[in-house]
Amino acid sequence: MTTRRVVIIGGGPGGYEAALVGRRLGAQVVLVDKAGLGGAAVLTDVVPSKSLIATAEWMTIVARAPDLGIRLPDEMRETHRLVDMSAVNARLQGLATAQSHDIERRVLKEGVEIVAGSGRLVASAAGSAGHPVAGPHQVAVQPNDGGDEQLIDADVVLIATGATPRVLPTAVPDGERILSWTQLYGLTEMPGRLVVVGSGVTGAEFAGAYSALGVDVVLVSSRDQVLPNQDPDAAALIERVFTERGMTVLGNSRAEAARRTADGVVVELDGGRTVEGTHALIAVGSVPTTQGMGLAEAGVTLTASGHIEVDRVSRTSVAGVYAAGDCTGVLPLASVSAQQGRIAMSHALGDAVRPLSLAAVATNVFTAPEIAAVGQSEAELYARGRSYSVSRLSLARNPRAKMLGIHEGFVKIFTHTTSGTVLGAVIVAPRAGEYIYPLSLAVAHGLTVDHLAEASTVYPSLSGTVAEVARMLHHAETDD
Repeated sequence: MTTRRVVIIGGGPGGYEAALVGRRLGAQVVLVDKAGLGGAAVLTDVVPSKSLIATAEWMTIVARAPDLGIRLPDEMRETHRLVDMSAVNARLQGLATAQSHDIERRVLKEGVEIVAGSGRLVASAAGSAGHPVAGPHQVAVQPNDGGDEQLIDADVVLIATGATPRVLPTAVPDGERILSWTQLYGLTEMPGRLVVVGSGVTGAEFAGAYSALGVDVVLVSSRDQVLPNQDPDAAALIERVFTERGMTVLGNSRAEAARRTADGVVVELDGGRTVEGTHALIAVGSVPTTQGMGLAEAGVTLTASGHIEVDRVSRTSVAGVYAAGDCTGVLPLASVSAQQGRIAMSHALGDAVRPLSLAAVATNVFTAPEIAAVGQSEAELYARGRSYSVSRLSLARNPRAKMLGIHEGFVKIFTHTTSGTVLGAVIVAPRAGEYIYPLSLAVAHGLTVDHLAEASTVYPSLSGTVAEVARMLHHAETDD
């Protein structure tokens, strides 16, 4: 049997996970990567940002100390004096680099060839737009060291090039005062006043983290509520917590521009208003990294936004060419990117595969408290005309929460009215992402609230509230 050759462009979760699957299935795998294994998820996004948030979490614990009877020295009451921004960011960058090297070592150990450079798909006469072919394909690689471009033949190509922060032409990041989220880790001093433009997940997470670290934060939201795509009750709670902790939230305010001043920035809002700060973070989404890769010329269909169109097994419009991760726009989560990559490689190499399903994908917003969710949202259930019941219980009633000084948060579960099957759930709590797992299992395997209610929980525990809400649904009780 002839060994098949796979070329993967992009070393993020979708790329390196696909490479590992390809080697296990006996393929010869070449991984073309420009910036370092792990991609943006490891180097400039998930690993450093969540590490920053974990650091900030210590400050929220310090803030609860007086409620627990712990007297803090005067110098600890001004949290910004406790934070060495240079040391914090050095640690974050070190963690990201170490994780990238760990991934590289693992990939090399499995026998994957890594080529440091940028790749593009080469269109053949038979594989031009409108005339897809099954292969072989060619990938042109421009080495990072500036050497001559080289061509690599491939039976299968996987595009996993991710996405980059969206740039507003009137607020172009300069890496000093006007920043994208990939540039925050170069700060050596605490911002005096940070203006965060964008109240989606990225904006809200960084705004919450820097506020907890003691920075004066202004969050500019174009909507009437932060986190507009999250459960409305959860988003409302987070916004209230933000403001109670001293953050300024400007709702229904669209940023039109950001410009440097002598010692800071001015963010211009609609209606002629302005907001001044020492730094501005522009967090207004991302764009796929698909330009200049020869995709359209090779017949790969792109959406109007520049994302690569794929089906549920990650096939593009060209046979033998697959795509995974943020460049596809399916769901911008590292876990989904990795799953797409694994599915793509298994399908390409003839292994048994189950098409991607987003129905049971758990998500988490790393604010303080966190918002974890799985399954269908209440808005989706209502829009689809589903017959559902909902029950919610505040964490303030949970004995473990009382012991930990936790006053904010809740568990909400949606179930089918007749069968009791768990359709979706939302948890708002510190470390909510750790407690959503039983609800993910319930959604993935069609379990009922009775299954949840009958399972044993530790007393006291925050997860005990999950079982309590399940019991409430079984007895059709209502939360007071």
